[in-house]
Amino acid sequence: MAQWCQLQMLDSKYLEQVDQLYDDSFPMDIRQYLSRWIESIDWDTVAVQDSLATIRFHDLLAQLDDQHSRFALESNFLQQHNFRKIKRNLQDRFQEDPVTMAMIISRNLKEEQKILASERHVGEGAGEGEVQHGQDVHRAEAETPRKSRRLALLSALLALRCFLSRCLTVCFVWQDVVSFLSELLNLTQSLIQDLINEELPEWKQRQQIACIGGPPNACVDQLQNWFTAVAESLQQVRQHLNKMLELEQKFTYENDPISQKKSHLENRALDLLKNLLSSSLVVERQPCMPTHPQRPLVLKTGVQFTVKLRFLVKLHEFNYQLKVKAVFRKFNILGTNTKVMNMEESNGSLAAEFRHLQLKEQKLAGNRTNEGPLIVTEELHSLSFESELHLNQSGSPGLHIKAMAMPLVVISNVCQLPSGWASILWYNMLTTEPKNLKFFLSPPSAKWSQLSEVLSWQFSSVTKRGLNQEQLNMLADKLLGAKAQRNPDGTIPWTKFCKQSANEKSFPFWLWIEGILDLIKRHLLSLWNDGCIMGFISKEREKALLSDKCPGTFLLRFSESSKEGAITFTWIEHDVHGNPVYHSVEPYTKKELSAVSLPDIIRTYKVMAVENIPENPLRFLYPDIHKDKAFGKYYPKPSESESRAPIRPLGPRRRFVLPPTPSTRLPAGSDPILE
Repeated sequence: MAQWCQLQMLDSKYLEQVDQLYDDSFPMDIRQYLSRWIESIDWDTVAVQDSLATIRFHDLLAQLDDQHSRFALESNFLQQHNFRKIKRNLQDRFQEDPVTMAMIISRNLKEEQKILASERHVGEGAGEGEVQHGQDVHRAEAETPRKSRRLALLSALLALRCFLSRCLTVCFVWQDVVSFLSELLNLTQSLIQDLINEELPEWKQRQQIACIGGPPNACVDQLQNWFTAVAESLQQVRQHLNKMLELEQKFTYENDPISQKKSHLENRALDLLKNLLSSSLVVERQPCMPTHPQRPLVLKTGVQFTVKLRFLVKLHEFNYQLKVKAVFRKFNILGTNTKVMNMEESNGSLAAEFRHLQLKEQKLAGNRTNEGPLIVTEELHSLSFESELHLNQSGSPGLHIKAMAMPLVVISNVCQLPSGWASILWYNMLTTEPKNLKFFLSPPSAKWSQLSEVLSWQFSSVTKRGLNQEQLNMLADKLLGAKAQRNPDGTIPWTKFCKQSANEKSFPFWLWIEGILDLIKRHLLSLWNDGCIMGFISKEREKALLSDKCPGTFLLRFSESSKEGAITFTWIEHDVHGNPVYHSVEPYTKKELSAVSLPDIIRTYKVMAVENIPENPLRFLYPDIHKDKAFGKYYPKPSESESRAPIRPLGPRRRFVLPPTPSTRLPAGSDPILE
């Protein structure tokens, strides 16, 4: 029998484990409809071969298209919509990295096998679990980490709920029923405290890190599963109490435990449910302009932004009951600022997505902020979402529910975006306080150990490669000085990071980094991902690395003198005495790289000698990779590059041709004639 079919025959507690394996990165819909095809592939092999992973990724897209066609024949409009969205999401996530998709599928299949194996080993002893749950919980507290304890509590809840369901269908001592209800509420209270005080803040902190380029946040689906399980238990308690009331009206006796305890249990269950629900509204996806998807929390007036809310208690009785309103102080919100949360538009989660909001500044007399001498990119703003939920009969006060986005920066010109993003980086790197809007009145300094990690994230979040230790050392030199670079506790003040000029240049350190990031994204992405660009390296270190290499060995580094981002290359030769001579060209800017690609520049770069014999002095990419091997796949076709650069001779006395073009440029600061 197919693995997916076996899984669907398991008890609910095992199905919950299966449910936790699938989220938006690889939805369960794909596993369901394409189960035979998925199980026919050796995903372990696919996950270690780039070319095979690419083939299988496109096979998957084709399978999705076939399934979409079947839905069309069935006139299943909802699933057509879902599969179109799933396909777009998969392309966005895995088009450039199909190996990751293969790894996810391989991991999920193995986890499914573990779940099946664990179910087979339980045997008939499972029936005794209900009696032993109290002991299991205490054992979990003593022997397992906190999350294991949480799972043990949830298992206890499920067992007690099953037990209570049978209590009302058989003759049972009501004192025991009341005792079990009390125990169920005790477990529920413990779980709610853990979820609200520990799990939810930890998830929000991971979301902070993900927003500034760190590791992707663990999917909110797991949190939703926990919140929903607890809410279902509380709702079941309330239902049992109502049934007990019906029985009480038919039959009662002196010291009836139902009469004595029912009101207390009802109030306690309702209070616990309200406590859980009041913390269940979260900002699943922080405000972000679609034009700048990797710069969330920086919004420009007059430009649309999106934000997504989720209600963690996924109960069908709440579907279409929560109307969420967006509220923004100091700015008017244009567009539809209220949404009804529903499950149909969000792959089954109870969510609402605002897609077309805009901000318009309110015209206020006097000081713009009235909060201190802050520039626009250091002003933090609050965007909140409010809703009301009625749990009892109509007319009773509703439960007020609120969620807040992380603090935002609002800009009026796109040129402010880099500085605004610097503020978002600094804030989320150094604090977890969601309401500290006056943070930049006295911003704390950052340790190099913190900042170096965040800087690396800025590269890994928009490329496939972060910064290695050699590159980070060079950046530490610029911020802390050479003597302090190996001190992880060295501190960098906010002004030195984003305001003061770096190394006597006319622009701050962060704007230099931002210019290089933009240069990579526009013109050097593949070269950076392949590791061809050393990038951040001092001139002294550059000479040390090249000093013992054969003539013509070169490396690529970023210019330290360009705010907009520029790249140069340096190569080594030897004079007549065998001493090393280093040549660096004037850096290439975005404008020049728009006309000629860097690999083509390297391919056609030539010098000439008196004998007019042309030769390219660039032979090996550091440390010893032939340039054609390193850059050959990026070279243009011959028809595209004929006569791209003049040919120049090379001899004992090398002479560079003037005027320089992108591929005939003189070494920076050199004499036209080099010995």
